[in-house]
Amino acid sequence: MRVARRLLSLAALGLPLLLSGCFLFRRIHHLPIPEPPSTVLTVTPEQLVAQLNQRWDAFTSLTATVDIQATQFKTEQGVAKEYTTFRANILMRKPGMLRVYGRVPVIGTEMFDMASDGENFTVYIPHYEKAYEGSDTLTKKSPSLLENLRPGFFYDAMAVHGIPPDDDYSVTADSETVEDVNRKHLLLTPEYILSITRPTSVSHQLTPVRVITFHRSDMLPYEQDLYDSKGNLETNVTYANYQAFGFGTYPQAITIKRPLEGFQLELAIEKVTENIDLNNDQFIVKVPPGTKIQHLE
Repeated sequence: MRVARRLLSLAALGLPLLLSGCFLFRRIHHLPIPEPPSTVLTVTPEQLVAQLNQRWDAFTSLTATVDIQATQFKTEQGVAKEYTTFRANILMRKPGMLRVYGRVPVIGTEMFDMASDGENFTVYIPHYEKAYEGSDTLTKKSPSLLENLRPGFFYDAMAVHGIPPDDDYSVTADSETVEDVNRKHLLLTPEYILSITRPTSVSHQLTPVRVITFHRSDMLPYEQDLYDSKGNLETNVTYANYQAFGFGTYPQAITIKRPLEGFQLELAIEKVTENIDLNNDQFIVKVPPGTKIQHLE
């Protein structure tokens, strides 16, 4: 008993020293320090929204030549199906008109022709001698990737829209740390996150509409989340590698993800021209007589 009490006394005396770290071996790891950008801009929420609205108000039309890589995800089977990259021409004009003309890889012949007047669309597929028509808004999901394509999300993705007067918004400041693989170090990216909501008439709940992320090095949008009327994430768009295209800057890479339909489109931008005259005839798909036309919901 006397020996046991002596051991307990020694342990009690040594415990404070142990807790203070005198008998602990310590190793210091040098962690990589994120490198901040050379320029970090600061604006008020009102200024951020004003800049966004100014860019959207100045926009009237756009033509683009792009390469599109489509991927379909089948989460139930745990597989992803990648389609061959194809060349396409995109035309869009306010308030909602859009046309996308895709060409068969290598051969260059017409693969599909899709156009919208802002409410309804038509797409013609020569290979199947078939055409589809329906609303710009997808209401019924199809197992076919082609039947899930709608002009509306193209129109929303190609240019970041301004904020309607009736929508509410809030702005938060954040930062993201990303790895520069080529230079093998971390980059610190300060951001402004603009959240846009819409009040409902039956409750105090605010319905999410969009979330736009701006890099504070140049105040350009680099990501955009768009939500449906039920608050589900409908479209995620990322913008990368802004370059000068004569009129100003435009991203060289746009990735459009549609999680509810399970597909992704990666657009490599080769050429962009803004604010040129586009007439109504340029947004009409000519469907040959006798072609079978299927209505899509």
